[in-house]
Amino acid sequence: MESKNQTITIETRALTKRFGETVAVAGLDLEVRRGEVYGLLGPNGAGKTTTLRMLLGLVRPTAGTATVLGRPPGDGEGLAQLGALVEEPAFYPYLSGRDNLRVLARYCGVSATRVDEALCTVELSDRGGSKLKSYSLGMRQRLGVAAALLKNPQLLILDEPTRGLDPKGMAEMRTLIRAVGRGARTVLLCSHLLGEVEQVCDRVGVIDKGRMVRQAPVEELRAGGRLVVEAEPLEAAERVCREFPGVSDVEVVGGKLELSLDGDRAGDLNAALQEAGVRVRELRRLQRSLESVFLELTEEGG
Repeated sequence: MESKNQTITIETRALTKRFGETVAVAGLDLEVRRGEVYGLLGPNGAGKTTTLRMLLGLVRPTAGTATVLGRPPGDGEGLAQLGALVEEPAFYPYLSGRDNLRVLARYCGVSATRVDEALCTVELSDRGGSKLKSYSLGMRQRLGVAAALLKNPQLLILDEPTRGLDPKGMAEMRTLIRAVGRGARTVLLCSHLLGEVEQVCDRVGVIDKGRMVRQAPVEELRAGGRLVVEAEPLEAAERVCREFPGVSDVEVVGGKLELSLDGDRAGDLNAALQEAGVRVRELRRLQRSLESVFLELTEEGG
């Protein structure tokens, strides 16, 4: 059986960063598990990028603790197993994509064989010999991911990897993130694009004003909506639902009932309907969009 230290890739406790009188991150508790794609969500100015910079050892926390791959942020042993793309990647425009990666590989002490492997992973093998100045923004972003993959890291940190991309480039980047996030590798994705996060992440953490508002699997966040009940006779089903403890806001929509139910009592409601002689064809929760959950959480946090 694995210990907690073996299953947790990133952990922070009361992590705080102040810039003068401004509190950018306020007592953040974050937990990222090995082998998952974790999305860090928050409005602009919520403290996402400052958090990533502290995890990478680029910014020193004012208070609190953090461990990354079991090591303090910025520790050499931890950095050797970590790849990151924070903001737009910087490369030499007069060199080819392949030569840019060769320079980085020599600097990192990585075998040159990793260069072509990384280019293949991000589907740039056919353009590796082209000079960077001929690359589109999407190709430069993919080259940035290739650079982050050179060390074949256990942890990959990506800050707004679809920034400035057109829809095609965004779709390609989503596919790439899903591909590199397979197996034991952990991906921490920071983004304000909820559709992107919803499609690629296993769990998300929502931060607002530097604080963690909610941390949970994507499906768990989306599953908190109203109940839909399809049953006959509809009139009898409506009567049972209105009388059931904890039910409120019962509506008839398209020949079905929609209602709110306190707690996890859907099974009890189903049993009550059957006892009343009502035939239940469907009883399920309406899944909310991640956008509606995000807006609800950040408005409550405000």
